[in-house]
Amino acid sequence: MKAWIYSEYGGVEVLKLESNVAVPEVKDDQVLIKVAAAALNPVDFKRRLGLIKATDSPLPIVPGHDVAGIVVKVGSQVKELKEGDEVYGDINEKALEKPKQLGSLAEYTVAEEKLLAVKPRNLDFVQAAALPLAIETAYEGLEKAGLSEGKSILVLGGAGGVGSLVIQLAKQVFGASRIAATSSTQKLEFLKSLGADLVIDYTKENFEDLPEKFDVVYDAVGQSDRAVKAVKEGGGVVTIFGPVTPPAIGFVVTSNGEFLKKLNPYLESGKVKAVLDPNGPFPFDKVNEAFSYLETNRATGKVVIFPIP
Repeated sequence: MKAWIYSEYGGVEVLKLESNVAVPEVKDDQVLIKVAAAALNPVDFKRRLGLIKATDSPLPIVPGHDVAGIVVKVGSQVKELKEGDEVYGDINEKALEKPKQLGSLAEYTVAEEKLLAVKPRNLDFVQAAALPLAIETAYEGLEKAGLSEGKSILVLGGAGGVGSLVIQLAKQVFGASRIAATSSTQKLEFLKSLGADLVIDYTKENFEDLPEKFDVVYDAVGQSDRAVKAVKEGGGVVTIFGPVTPPAIGFVVTSNGEFLKKLNPYLESGKVKAVLDPNGPFPFDKVNEAFSYLETNRATGKVVIFPIP
């Protein structure tokens, strides 16, 4: 099969499109997926740069966490999924602990049944591929921070892949009473369209200097030292990047198909939407260009690879 692969750590130049990669064997608890679309995440390029070398799987590596596709083979212990099912998910249970050698940027990939959910009927493969890692990170972080109905929240990096879903979940699933979010000047209207009540242009003002403080701060950009200054006493702060300043807590998402099943009704009703970068999707032979773009930190929403041959 065709797959993108790298045999050494480094920049986008180490990525190679190979056409004779072995199709993976299916273990008892796994399914084989014909990949229709795959999304890129910052963790994919951080891994390629060697930043998780100590806990990574051995090289060579096919990158990619997020997948949407069709089940073509099932392991002997798979209980619910069957051949022909359209599924989506983050195929690595732990992003930083022995992620799979064979990721989703390939014609076929394997994943444990527990990491997958049936694709919402109203979403195409591109929209579905854009969701798993980001929406699970958004959901798990909001739970850890203790967001609940009637509370206020500040989202740092509201226009990114995770932040754009944090805003939507805070409003539609958790019932937040007030949502503030930061972005650059040109993305402020986009934040409002997602449901933000207060938009903060980080190029013009410091969110931590606002008189208003929040019950929860979700830091999707790696500024926990500033985030803790914007939370009410006794409130919750979560961060998904970089050093963690107490009382903030850092976490790395655990991939879980049950989260996706729980959120499917919100996706199917249209209350929560996948956010796709307008420059995408990128075709399969342009994965290196898609990574170069993602690594500029200028993407709005998710960068998706489609179609995959």
